[in-house]
Amino acid sequence: MSIAVNIYYRGTKGNARKFVEEMESSGTAEAIRREEGNIKYEYFFPMADPETVLLIDCWEDQKALDRHHASPMMEKITQFRKKYDLHMGVERYVSDGNGMPESDRRFIRE
Repeated sequence: MSIAVNIYYRGTKGNARKFVEEMESSGTAEAIRREEGNIKYEYFFPMADPETVLLIDCWEDQKALDRHHASPMMEKITQFRKKYDLHMGVERYVSDGNGMPESDRRFIRE
């Protein structure tokens, strides 16, 4: 069972993108990607909303996510969020462990 957390960082004056730039340039994002149990930590930019950034944050299980939340990385993230005055919307998804059903797979072009 894996866990995916979609975090929508919202700001003004380009601050959400500045936040991502600092997360990347400081090495914080890369350090999170190297944490045990991290599957994915990637930022995306919605075309229709230049003041929002989407983070897709995936972990092997709840224990891995809990370790991340207890890590020093969370303090850095919190400092950056405050610095750029960001607000968040969060969605959480848990894998059922069954993978992609064949009925869905037929719509995917690889």
